[in-house]
Amino acid sequence: MKVQVDSERCQGHTLCAMKAPEVFELDDVDGHSSVIDENVPAGLEQKVMGAVRSCPERAISVEGTA
Repeated sequence: MKVQVDSERCQGHTLCAMKAPEVFELDDVDGHSSVIDENVPAGLEQKVMGAVRSCPERAISVEGTA
């Protein structure tokens, strides 16, 4: 599974990093999210999907979901 954050849509709500801190990091200046590595580590897929569902801006997309 691969994950991406659309930097144009992200508004820095930080919900993704709360759901999956192993996958998402926040910018120190504005709090916007980015992925640490687009390849989701095994075992973290459910956390990432929770982050996708929690994003009010729908800024997170995934590829290769089962």
